[in-house]
Amino acid sequence: MKFIAVAVLTITFVIPSSALGQTRRRSTKPSTSSTAAAAQRAAQVRTTGATRVAEQIKLLTRFTYLLGSINSGIAAADEDIRRNKATPEQVQTNQQSKARVRSSIQTFREGLDKLEIDFRATPELQPYYIKLAGSAAGAATAEEQAAGNQFDAAGRTLLNVINRLTDVLLVMR
Repeated sequence: MKFIAVAVLTITFVIPSSALGQTRRRSTKPSTSSTAAAAQRAAQVRTTGATRVAEQIKLLTRFTYLLGSINSGIAAADEDIRRNKATPEQVQTNQQSKARVRSSIQTFREGLDKLEIDFRATPELQPYYIKLAGSAAGAATAEEQAAGNQFDAAGRTLLNVINRLTDVLLVMR
């Protein structure tokens, strides 16, 4: 009996106390999931921003394409009005066309204003704001030109806005 008691005491002192305790080791590894989640969120915000820029490019490109033929029709109608060869219906249609073009350009300017504000206010998009800044001002210039019946010049100004937006999209890829 004494032999068993001595053996148990000897084993207790020989075996390290950590072996008798907890078998699972705890470690404090830095969590990479929060970093990965932040990177994923930043990529998602950047993709959303790029999609919005691409949508503006598509809309403006389609509009400038159509503006060419609309501008030709407006110029021909203005010439007929100047020569007193236009009917009252043609005069009214011409005025409506001019108003629609002005309204469309104003809508583009408002959309670009909102896009610039969103890029400036979103931390993940702020690096791209520098390239985007001024596109709304270009649309405002086109709006002023359209208000002065300079539709061809307004179209050219909108082409410069499209170029600026394309540059932003290239930087964001």
